[in-house]
Amino acid sequence: MPDPERDRAVTVSAAADGARHTYRNPVLDRDFPDPSALLADDGYYYAYATQSRDKDGWINIQVARSADLIDWEHLGDALPVKPIWASHTQDFWAPYVLRDGERFVMFYSAKPDACDDEPGHSLAIAVAERLEGPFTDIGQPFLNGQGFEVIDPMVLRDPASGRFFLYWGSGFQPIKVQELSADLLSFAPGTRPTDIIWPNPEPGAFPRLVEAAWVIAHDGAYYLFYSGDNCCGPQAEYGVMVARASDPLGPFETLEQVRGIRHSLMLTRNDKWLAPGHNGIVTDRAGVHWILYHAVDIDRPRQRQEDEINSRRVLLIDRIDWADGWPVVRTPSTGEEKAPAV
Repeated sequence: MPDPERDRAVTVSAAADGARHTYRNPVLDRDFPDPSALLADDGYYYAYATQSRDKDGWINIQVARSADLIDWEHLGDALPVKPIWASHTQDFWAPYVLRDGERFVMFYSAKPDACDDEPGHSLAIAVAERLEGPFTDIGQPFLNGQGFEVIDPMVLRDPASGRFFLYWGSGFQPIKVQELSADLLSFAPGTRPTDIIWPNPEPGAFPRLVEAAWVIAHDGAYYLFYSGDNCCGPQAEYGVMVARASDPLGPFETLEQVRGIRHSLMLTRNDKWLAPGHNGIVTDRAGVHWILYHAVDIDRPRQRQEDEINSRRVLLIDRIDWADGWPVVRTPSTGEEKAPAV
């Protein structure tokens, strides 16, 4: 009798055994902004991304799958049905997915119908039985905001305490963190949001905007990766910055503060790749950290969709090295690189 689980395991094993030893960016050459990723029990990495539009129309939340972090299969729309409270708008951004028992929980941001003529955004939650979806929204926003400061959610399951922390922001405001309840559907009683990273207060100074928080625990510390300034368009100048703390709630010290340097960038542009940023981080079989992020190919800046604001942001990956207690990438790789161990 056919055994789907066994067949799936054999497929993944075969893919790993035949994994490529090198790779070259991009690893997914299609519009795939604001990526997040996780390793599933089936041996595949699943990546999620902001909405995009192809020849068949809008994809609300993109999902892709890879056995080796290099060759990606686009699986379509993880959120094929819009939430009832955002059924007429088309702003579904920056999904983050984690496993919670037998279900999968997605945090994302969306523009409510009530804000159709205004720039307000909300954080949302959807759940699914499978990583590829379909995810179903819980029926109401999780957190409302003005402007676009309530965006870019990321959840840390603290390996030291088992507690959950939600990071989000920031729309020219600070990035925030607050502890979640155990069911992930509300904030922990008695908690309040804490501001942890601020834009540069000097007029015109970098970064005027900070967003896209991603936090990992490493060697007894918590590292917060965040992005800024402009992600897209003709003035795009995105890059990934980093800060460090001894507690998930902070206080966080930026690389700029600790080193006394001009900025906290650990990943910035080069002559091939413009505006790298909004990253997720995964670990390979050898325990090496890899940063997945989007960037704009300078030779192919536009999306297929009729969009004069955003750019065609494709998926890149690079190894994170560690030096003196800080993560290092510098600029996106442009040649053949050693592939992750999978």
